[in-house]
Amino acid sequence: MGRKKRIHLKSKAKARYNPAKLKGQVSAFLDQNIHKAYSSKQIIKRLNIRDQPSKAAVLPLLESLAGEGKIEKIRHSYKSKRQAEVVTGRVDHVNQHFAYVVTDTDFGDVWVKTDNLHFAMDGDTVEIAVSPKRHGKRPEGKVRRIIARGKDELVGRIEFSTRYAFVIADNRKIYYDFFVPLNKAGKAAHNDKVIVKITHWPNYDKNPEAEVIKVLGKAGEHEAEIHSIIAEFNLPFQFPESVTLEAEQLPDKITPEEIKRRRDFRNITTFTIDPADAKDFDDALSVRWLKNGNIEVGIHIADVTHYVSKKSQLEKEAAERATSVYLVDRTIPMLPERLSNGLCSLRPREDKLTFSAVFELTPEAKIKGKWFGRTVIHSNKRFTYEEAQEVLENKKGEYAKELTTLNKLAKAIKKERFANGAINFETTEVKFELAADGTPLRIVPKERKDAHRLVEEFMLLANKQVAEFVYNLNEGKGKNTFVYRTHDYPDPEKIQAFSLFAKRFGHELHTDDGRISKSINALISDIEGKPEENVLQRLAIRSMAKAKYTTEPNIHFGLAFKHYTHFTSPIRRYPDMMVHRLLHHYLQTATPVKPDSYEERCRHSSDMEKVASDAERASIKYKQVEFMRNAEDKPYAGVVSGVTEWGVFVEIVETKCEGLVRMAEMTDDFYEFDEDNMRIVGRHNRAMISLGDKCTVRVIGTDIDRRTIDLALVK
Repeated sequence: MGRKKRIHLKSKAKARYNPAKLKGQVSAFLDQNIHKAYSSKQIIKRLNIRDQPSKAAVLPLLESLAGEGKIEKIRHSYKSKRQAEVVTGRVDHVNQHFAYVVTDTDFGDVWVKTDNLHFAMDGDTVEIAVSPKRHGKRPEGKVRRIIARGKDELVGRIEFSTRYAFVIADNRKIYYDFFVPLNKAGKAAHNDKVIVKITHWPNYDKNPEAEVIKVLGKAGEHEAEIHSIIAEFNLPFQFPESVTLEAEQLPDKITPEEIKRRRDFRNITTFTIDPADAKDFDDALSVRWLKNGNIEVGIHIADVTHYVSKKSQLEKEAAERATSVYLVDRTIPMLPERLSNGLCSLRPREDKLTFSAVFELTPEAKIKGKWFGRTVIHSNKRFTYEEAQEVLENKKGEYAKELTTLNKLAKAIKKERFANGAINFETTEVKFELAADGTPLRIVPKERKDAHRLVEEFMLLANKQVAEFVYNLNEGKGKNTFVYRTHDYPDPEKIQAFSLFAKRFGHELHTDDGRISKSINALISDIEGKPEENVLQRLAIRSMAKAKYTTEPNIHFGLAFKHYTHFTSPIRRYPDMMVHRLLHHYLQTATPVKPDSYEERCRHSSDMEKVASDAERASIKYKQVEFMRNAEDKPYAGVVSGVTEWGVFVEIVETKCEGLVRMAEMTDDFYEFDEDNMRIVGRHNRAMISLGDKCTVRVIGTDIDRRTIDLALVK
């Protein structure tokens, strides 16, 4: 019986041994791990080869492949001869365990294990070898060399010991503490926020070293924290003296000769509508009724390029900044105050130079005529949004007829836009009421009403029509160099994943190209006021492509426009200045403009737009953390806004602040991350916490440095 059993096992082992299959497995393994050499024993272990005939065949197989020149033998190990593709990209170090290297190649974002970064840090430009191996859906790579460091200065909090100091970076994507010799700490004191210059980069045996170059103040104090954010995102603290001097030398007076060169709108009713605390009014609306019953609407934009010449220091600085940045308590402007709040600001009861898009509209908002060109205006009134809204609601007050007419036209324009497939994204934003010392007293959700939408629709109209006008010059082939604002179709995989998730809440989403936008709009309408509203809105936005500036005349998917640009905010956006110059050129002559540096400046503007957005979010997050640190210790209603392998993010309904419930703090069970269904599940109690779930939480900790809120679930 024993002999029969042995024979049976032997024959079973033989049956498992397949030479062709084994050769394929070994070759594929080496090709997927092209950076390393392996011994036969290591390969057996990694491939989990258990039967004796296959184990015995591995070494002869490797020798045979090496003899044929198909693999390389290095002493007693073997390595694939396949060469990795080498690409360049920027490190996005998302957590302690891995990073993505963002490339402009077909590889897209390449997954790199932290151990394979070779001491590259977030923001560094690196050369990576991309292997055939994949991590999930991402290609995997390894850093070969660091081409350029992203920055050599950073901001953080300094801590002192008896023999040295170290700085903990504010940037949550920096996972090193920076060693500071005591003689390089300057006048910094324990727990100060400081800017340091990196003097030695990290290597195998020690942390990076740095020296203090500026002390910002005590950690936790308002000015120190805001200046930390400004430094963290490399935003400018002030204008160079040459730029300020150039701005101061610009003339105040508008000459009669300049007015003669322009279309004069000074006798036509004109007003601005802006936030109550705004100082830079860069757009105004004019209204007049024509004899044929139509309405002429003028969209007048500050003529910044009249004051900022191409080769000036003002131009150079504006191009570099590319955008104004709006932090919770201050603006970091693209242009000096003399321009942004003075010469270019369309203040009431002052003659101002503008660049205008003027439309003849029927009472149903159909365009019967259009005109673009340089103008001069005289604003009759400065409305705040609240004042304009009051007139619209009461249908009486100053310029009630003009405002109600514009509102009616705007609603008709919006209706047509959505009929054409525009997507109705309206996320909730917050603003803060601050005390004199910067302490947040209240968090107030920003309300969007008809007055806001009225202005928005006419700005969209002007931007769209300017883009189409330039594109359609020269027989409508889009050959003229121009700056477009584009927004591509969503990634099919992302939109499919979003569709599957929405289905969990009972919402059907059609993902074919022709129906995506209308289906998303139906979803947004359906979830209004429901617990899952914010979560699904946020996920829908994440599934979309990112808008960008480019000279390529592609679509704007979100707005459902074939061509779109940014023409309406040149005080705060550099692309609008480029658009003004190009439009003026094409109005004067049919000669095409050479692309030259326009695409490069578009890329820079897109990059700086992201920096500004990240800095603005950081300042909001800082104030939210400060607010919750001082808020009442009580249970808060919340909604699960994110699920990760280390915990769940919860947005507090009352304050719109988001915090993390760490799995390590959930002691009632061991929870596991179910990525496919965006939930965590208790191993024993099978309790589930999913994206969009309602819950009750309590604040158990805040960290101003890291701008994080720790929460605990209230049972």
